Amino acid sequence: GSAWPQMQESLGVSLSLGGVISFLITASTILSSLMSHRVIQRFGTGGVTMCSVAMTALALLGFSLSNSFFALCLWAIPYGLGAGSVDAALNNFVALHCKAKHMSWLHCFWGIGATGGPYIMGLCLSRTISFLQMALTLILLLSLPLWKKQELPLSGGETVRPQTPQWGKLLKRPGVKAALTAFFFYSALELTTGLWGSSYMVAVRGISPETAA
Repeated sequence: GSAWPQMQESLGVSLSLGGVISFLITASTILSSLMSHRVIQRFGTGGVTMCSVAMTALALLGFSLSNSFFALCLWAIPYGLGAGSVDAALNNFVALHCKAKHMSWLHCFWGIGATGGPYIMGLCLSRTISFLQMALTLILLLSLPLWKKQELPLSGGETVRPQTPQWGKLLKRPGVKAALTAFFFYSALELTTGLWGSSYMVAVRGISPETAA
């Protein structure tokens, strides 16, 4: 979203087509989130996290190298798949093995990254974000043994057998429907602002793309 005003101009496409890319990313994110339970069971949290970050790094590099709108649409799919898996994997891991305050720390640092990313994009408008993701992938690769060691016992020493979620039963739990509804509107507000905020400032207010980002 922060780079779209300059991207759409260089590609010679309509401003509105940014919504198509956003839709592909969101749909891929939802798909990978729904499949995350089986993927985490098979490959572990560390493996899923590393592969997800690697996918987003590769997709971001693909974005920076793309010279057509169709190429951007193709790269949006692995980007969304990686983003959905890592969110579900990390939240699940922290919920099982850590305390509530650690979940707050996890989301605090997500906020720092979400805020810093567009700022870096505004300074560089280049491949810097992709390279940072690649460096993070290397760190996660080196830390894989730590993930496996942590996943064996839970914090209280008890063991939990993974269960395949049954969506009908989950939706009947108190508060689930309200939480999903609230999350839908929160996500809509976040995605709308993130995708179109920079474009509005450039197209309507005449602000430079770097400052708008």
